[in-house]
Amino acid sequence: MRAGEAAESAGVSVKALRYYEDSGLLRPVRHSNGYRNYSETDVRLAAEIRMLMSLGLTTQQTRPFLECLRAGHGVGDDCPESLAAYQHKIDELERLIARLTGARHRLIDQMHTAAHRGFHNSQRKETRDMLPAPAPLPENLPVPQDDGAARHLPGRTLPPLTFPATDGTDIALDTVSAGRWVLFVYPLTGDPGVDMPRGWDQIPGARGCSQEACGFRDNLTALREHGAEHVLALSSDDARYQQDLVQRLHLPYPMLSDPDMRLAAALDLPTFQAHGWTLYKRLTLIIDGLTIKHVFYPIFPPDTHADEVLAWLRAHPRAVEPADQPAIGVPRRVDYQVKGTP
Repeated sequence: MRAGEAAESAGVSVKALRYYEDSGLLRPVRHSNGYRNYSETDVRLAAEIRMLMSLGLTTQQTRPFLECLRAGHGVGDDCPESLAAYQHKIDELERLIARLTGARHRLIDQMHTAAHRGFHNSQRKETRDMLPAPAPLPENLPVPQDDGAARHLPGRTLPPLTFPATDGTDIALDTVSAGRWVLFVYPLTGDPGVDMPRGWDQIPGARGCSQEACGFRDNLTALREHGAEHVLALSSDDARYQQDLVQRLHLPYPMLSDPDMRLAAALDLPTFQAHGWTLYKRLTLIIDGLTIKHVFYPIFPPDTHADEVLAWLRAHPRAVEPADQPAIGVPRRVDYQVKGTP
């Protein structure tokens, strides 16, 4: 058959067909007048090349499969050499993934370093004023009362749970830091175009998640300057929605998605029911390595809570020297803050 017919039958272009021939992959019969005659075998081989290239193989990497077909096998990967070619490509991809993952981690580290360094003091206020801000909290919101549901947490060791994060990684709580870090837990955040569930504002402590998130954003540099090596947030929100929130509010720290409430089950964290949902009650953990050092619960008002955390960090610097630092997971002295007490 002529080139046009063969190309159409194989699902490739005439140009691709000629390229396969120039690469020595196809061997059509040449007539004395210069015209090529492609056989059914040539068409089958061209279709095999197209399929393999769709899997990421190069034209030259398809050779073992073509030789397998020429040897009379019904499929191109029915030969040991074809399986070896698969493995070679997989190894090649693994090396590429490792290089890209390393580059990605270096970029994340550089971004965190830049965020930690912050802006020059003369620019900080101007930069903060340029960031998007959520609507102010309504007046007369009900104040949550301390029901004792978090008093058992100081001194507890974090479980080895892993959650998807908005920076594209999976973050294991037991590998975040050997130093001091902050994990703030919140119920859910609202979409600016969608009303919150009816009665949401009447639930003590429910309103104010976006405001709290922006508070930690605006105080991130100061929090790090006073000992918080990392700030993370966690809720039962879907990871894709959290990513939208990070982009919308320009949040410079990872948010963790826990829709199955696994951390609540592991640490017996306080939750509440609303409209058929089980949601986290708002609380913040100051963590030294794996050990919960301090708990803020209940939290009100949430829009100034990051200032409250910053004040505590300033008043309670971590005094452990590197040479005397216990291993991760060894409990240290802990305390629990009831609202209204020092």
